Amino acid sequence: MTELATTEDTLRSNKTLTWILYGLYGASFLVGITSIVAIILNYVKRGDVAGTYLESHFTWQIRTFWISLVVAIIGVVLMIVLVGWLVLLADMVWVIYRLVIGAVKLNENKPIVEGKFGLAA
Repeated sequence: MTELATTEDTLRSNKTLTWILYGLYGASFLVGITSIVAIILNYVKRGDVAGTYLESHFTWQIRTFWISLVVAIIGVVLMIVLVGWLVLLADMVWVIYRLVIGAVKLNENKPIVEGKFGLAA
């Protein structure tokens, strides 16, 4: 019985951590450094969620960070020809979408299945 309780406590703790990570990614729109803290925590704690539905959330968050960073760099470079603002806007909308979908799935205790173009399947 204690092993089951420990497993449930660990899952609950990891779910709370996942909520915090979504919050840190969201806060990065105001304070950019929070996404760096979140990505580090994603990699450090990834092994703790292996084999649970939370593993898909960690993968979702990690991919969101790296893809968004690459697209943001491309957007900054393209600002020379004035289309960079559109790329940065699209990147921001895409990140918000991923954060909202992730939060909804986490609230439902469901994994995230990634589909085409980084959208949820």
